[in-house]
Amino acid sequence: MGNFKELHVWQLAKDLAVRIYKLTQTSSFSKDFGLRDQIQRSAVSIPSNIAEGDNLDTDKQSVRHFFIARGSTAELRTQLIISLEIGYISTQEFEIFDEECDKISAMLTTLIRHRLK
Repeated sequence: MGNFKELHVWQLAKDLAVRIYKLTQTSSFSKDFGLRDQIQRSAVSIPSNIAEGDNLDTDKQSVRHFFIARGSTAELRTQLIISLEIGYISTQEFEIFDEECDKISAMLTTLIRHRLK
C-alpha cells in the first residue's frame, strides 16, 4: 500500500483522464459546460480515488475508494454514451474509451478482491 503510481490500474486511469481532458477541449464540448465539466470530473475521479485508496491505512478503507473509482468509471461510460448519441464523439472514439473503461473496471474488481482477502 502507498505506492499508487506503480499500480497499473492507476496508470491506465490517469492516462484515460488526460485523454478525456484533451477530448473535451474540442469544439463539440466547447459550449456544453455541463457535460464537459461532468465528464472531466468523473474521469479525474477514477485515478484520484485509486491513489487515495492506496494510501489509506486499512484494506477496508482502501476498498471503499476502489469501489468509488469503479463507480466513477460507470459514470464516465454513461457520459461517453450520451456524448456519442448527441454527436460529440465518433463511434470509433467511443469504442476506444469504452474498452478502456471496461478494462479499468475489471482491474479494479480484481484489486478489490485482492484487498478483501
